[in-house]
Order: sequence, then structure tokens, then C-alpha cells
Amino acid sequence: MLTHKQIWSAIDRLADQRGLSPSGLARQSGLDPTTFNRSKRQGANGKLRWPSTESIAKILEATGISMDTFVSLMDRGAGQRFIRKYVPLIGFAQAGDNGFFDDGGFPAGTGWDEVAFPEIGDENAYALEISGDSMQPLYRDGDIIIVSPQASVRRGDRVVLKTNEGEVMAKVLVRQTARRIELLSLNPEFENRSLAMSDVAWIARILWASQ
Repeated sequence: MLTHKQIWSAIDRLADQRGLSPSGLARQSGLDPTTFNRSKRQGANGKLRWPSTESIAKILEATGISMDTFVSLMDRGAGQRFIRKYVPLIGFAQAGDNGFFDDGGFPAGTGWDEVAFPEIGDENAYALEISGDSMQPLYRDGDIIIVSPQASVRRGDRVVLKTNEGEVMAKVLVRQTARRIELLSLNPEFENRSLAMSDVAWIARILWASQ
């Protein structure tokens, strides 16, 4: 599992490699110069603050490095090393087809490609490649999201859900009861959804987006 310290250390090291301060790296990436300031890494109440997926995507684009290279910059600590694994990958549009998932929403069958990603502690995690603009501005065409079918989901989480009819969608979980589930669309041009739980085949949490 990636830690708060490891991700921030990678940002600091990337800035240092470029002869920049964290503020300089943020500015070069089109972000607010204070985005990576140390004061932004922990709230007044002591709660840890994480850099957003969007900010990481922007520094990768601005510096021209890959996610693998970014991960290699993380502070491993004494005797630690990162384990990279290959997770199954299919296109988002394919996820509604039969044969790619079992009844519990776990990857199954053949036809999957693979993508390298750091070990995240879920051997059943998989990747979906976004297609189209229905999830803009959060996810764009070609972005890859990492999904964990084992992770618990709660209000405010970004999730992937498949209905019994084969429709697959990425939404924000607003509310879930024993009978219904309410979902907020990522793109304001698309309607929010309210479904009976009896119509839901499975729901899984989005852990990461590689943009």
C-alpha cells in the first residue's frame, strides 16, 4: 500500500531532480504554487492531506516521466522495496460484456490485457481504460483507473458499478441502503442515478487513476 510519506517524498525528489522547489514544480505544472507546500500536507487537526490525482497527473505531464518512474522516487525506508505487479486491464466499454467478471465482480475469463502498477494489497485489483467523455472533467478518454473489488465502499467514494442488465458506470456513491443506492455523476451533463440494490450485480471502489 502506498503511504502518505512515500508519495510526498516522490514529489520532493522529483522537484529536487529538476532543480526546483516543490512550489517551483507546482508552478511549472500549471498548479497553484502552494499546492505542494509542507503546510498543505497536514491539517490543523493533524489529519493527513494527500496530493490529488489531478496534481500528480499534471507533474507527470510537465516533467515527462511515467508513473513507474514516479514510484521509483518514493522513500522506501530501511530494508523496504516496492513490488510492482501486473494488474488485468480492459477497456471500460468492454466491462459490460459477459465473460470478464464473475458474479462477485472479480476479474475472470480471458481477453484481459495487463498494465504495470505498484502492489496495492489487493490481488484481485484490476484496471479499466476510460473511453469517451461521459466522465469528464475528472476522467478523460485514455485515462486508466485502478479498481478494487475487495475494498469496502462508503459515502463519497468513487465507484464502478455494474447492473444486472450489463450497464457499467463510474459514479460517486451518495447513499446506500439495503434497498437502494444513490449515485452522483462525475460529469454534470449526465444524470445522477438511483437504483434498487436488487438491480445491482456488483459495486467496486476506485482506488487510483493513472492519467
